Amino acid sequence: MPSVSVAVIALDEEERLRACLESVAWADEVVVIDSGSGDKTVPIAREFTDRVLFHAWEGYGAQKNFALAQCHGDWILSLDADERVSEPLRAEIDATLAAGPAEIGFRIPRQNFFQGAWVRHGGWYPDLQLRLFRRGRGTFTGSAVHESVRVDGPVGRLKAPLVHQSYGGVADFVARANRYSELAARELAGTGRGGSLADLLLRPSWRFLSMYVLRAGFLDGWRGFILAVLYAHYVFLRAAKVRELRHDAKSL
Repeated sequence: MPSVSVAVIALDEEERLRACLESVAWADEVVVIDSGSGDKTVPIAREFTDRVLFHAWEGYGAQKNFALAQCHGDWILSLDADERVSEPLRAEIDATLAAGPAEIGFRIPRQNFFQGAWVRHGGWYPDLQLRLFRRGRGTFTGSAVHESVRVDGPVGRLKAPLVHQSYGGVADFVARANRYSELAARELAGTGRGGSLADLLLRPSWRFLSMYVLRAGFLDGWRGFILAVLYAHYVFLRAAKVRELRHDAKSL
């Protein structure tokens, strides 16, 4: 049976990390990369593995690639601290790898939760994520936000879900949207893209319509409406911050 390493990056994740690590206690190796937590993240991680390492923050993609480099298993499953491997997914991973697949990696459907409820529409499901791949055959892109894996071979798809406790509520979303929009704006400004009048006026409206109407977010009730508004707000923040960064640069 091929061995599986689980790679997790963490920073101040004491409230969510335990559930994540409990869900992968079956793995042959668990590697947790901490970037300087001030809470109980590290002690909690050490309850599950002795492979708890410090690495100064370099960005999401770079941090996850460092985690991959510390793994020794035949296959790597990369997780965020707010994700859990469901029992059906564990069973499917075992059966798939035992069969000796020709694929280099596998995309996994992700169940995203908001305010404790699974959001099934608005583009939130199946939300396929390439997270399981052969060691040495996959790397994360260097994007400042929404990093993804690239592999050098064929990719398959699993059916069982990865559970993602996305946002606890509105305040949680707003706090993270502020942080993510800052990172995304800096990346866009560096490439000379974004921040136009259309980005400020049209893109937020399109994001709302796309999520709520075209992707049937309305079927998720009031949660679908709130999420569509919040994502439109995120798009606006990103564009506004790009313009702000350019204005500041011209003032220097």
